[in-house]
Amino acid sequence: MAIKVGDTLPAATFMTSTAEGPAPVTSDELFKGKTVALFAVPGAFTPTCSAKHLPGFKEKAAELKAKGVDTIACVSVNDVFVMKAWGADQGISDEVVLLADGNGAFTSAIGLDFDGSKFGMGTRSQRYSLIAKDGVVTTLNVEEAGEFKVSSADYMLGQL
Repeated sequence: MAIKVGDTLPAATFMTSTAEGPAPVTSDELFKGKTVALFAVPGAFTPTCSAKHLPGFKEKAAELKAKGVDTIACVSVNDVFVMKAWGADQGISDEVVLLADGNGAFTSAIGLDFDGSKFGMGTRSQRYSLIAKDGVVTTLNVEEAGEFKVSSADYMLGQL
């Protein structure tokens, strides 16, 4: 069953890239006491994710933070090295925290995974965005397959 508004996000450990190398970040470190705009992409370097989704959140980061968002984070079922390379390719600095959910544990725990095997991608995340306050989902926007509408930064700005 997919997560819904009012649910608490599950405990998870993501990997992120730091100046010292890959480092774990727990869901408590990410969400506790904060308002977080989290969005998920099916894959780093994929067309919509690279051309629209991540760039939109990078471009709108200051506006989101002005509306009370403490942290903007992007999660993908990719490894930390792919996420680091994608961040470099996209010119991401500290506007967006890139989270590797390499084994898809978080994505599966919230019920927003899908089988991309027919595209050679294995298990991946659906495209979505959410707002969590202190780890509780207050807004959830899950895209229909192949769509990019309700998970965008612009759409989220209209919800804050």
